[in-house]
Amino acid sequence: MQRTMDDALDLMRDLRARCEWDRVQTHSSLRPYLIEEAHEVDDAIAQGDDPTLRDELGDLFLQVLFHSVVAEERGAFTMQDVAGALVAKMHARHPHLYGDGIKRSWESMKAEKAKRSTLEEGLPAGLPSLHRAHRLQDRAAGVGFDWPNALGPLEKVREEIDELAAHVNADGQVADQDAFEAELGDLLFAVVNLARKTGVHGALALDRTNAKFVRRYAAMEALANADGVELTALSLEEQDRYWDAVKRSERSG
Repeated sequence: MQRTMDDALDLMRDLRARCEWDRVQTHSSLRPYLIEEAHEVDDAIAQGDDPTLRDELGDLFLQVLFHSVVAEERGAFTMQDVAGALVAKMHARHPHLYGDGIKRSWESMKAEKAKRSTLEEGLPAGLPSLHRAHRLQDRAAGVGFDWPNALGPLEKVREEIDELAAHVNADGQVADQDAFEAELGDLLFAVVNLARKTGVHGALALDRTNAKFVRRYAAMEALANADGVELTALSLEEQDRYWDAVKRSERSG
């Protein structure tokens, strides 16, 4: 039997009426589950696992239903109101499709409409740093504060590397940790900007590199074990030889 959105909404209302646990939940008590389910959806996407993605999207949709029904009970809004607000927002975001035919930057339209008191107004407090940097730069770009292409951000990255290097002495030590941290933050921000201008999200690029590092490190351990040695017992120079062997193997494969 094919289920519908209305079936899902009716189920949520029934759970609120008859399940002891569901009945006592509030918007606040549900916050950890919403965050957890969003992360699980993200994991399923990263793994390219369609059946898991389907199930995790269902779990995330449950959270949307849950909050909508709780709000409905309070007389605040309904699931239909949520859907209506979404449709209205999408129409406003795509005036070239549903409005005057002129394509405009979403960030510039939001800036005109919202009249924010600060650049970060409305961004979630718990937004991860790489995501926050990307969104701040998007917002600044929406009002014209942006490089015309990737050459500017690339030069800025080089500049920030030089400024960072000035805080590392000939022995590889940092004399002023606070100044070094500030310059490191500037470098990371510049790298995020370079990523954004080339159509890459810094967080996704870092996720990709994290996964590559874990894969290569596991391959190093396997090579060392095959030679009858423990990777952790080797010198850095010896470990580097295994690392280089793994990289060669990946290139040749």
